[in-house]
Amino acid sequence: MSTTSQKHRVFVGEPMGDKPVTDLSGIGEVLGKKLEDQGYDKAYTVLGQFLLLRKDDELFIEWLKDTCGANSKQAGSCCQCLKEWCDSFL
Repeated sequence: MSTTSQKHRVFVGEPMGDKPVTDLSGIGEVLGKKLEDQGYDKAYTVLGQFLLLRKDDELFIEWLKDTCGANSKQAGSCCQCLKEWCDSFL
């Protein structure tokens, strides 16, 4: 049985396009607003940061915690979502 959410499966199942940052698994309205305030308004801007950090789980999770106050579960969920998206589309 998969432990990923419906949101996660939808995100990793299709091209990113112009999706809002809140489409990322683990990122709800509150974290999404904080990310937008930092200039990360689209999912692809967060993906860019993930790639800049060389897809390093620890670095990305720490960055997400520092940037928007995500907890470990939220940051891990977002990281896994981006990692699987990259595996499918890059």
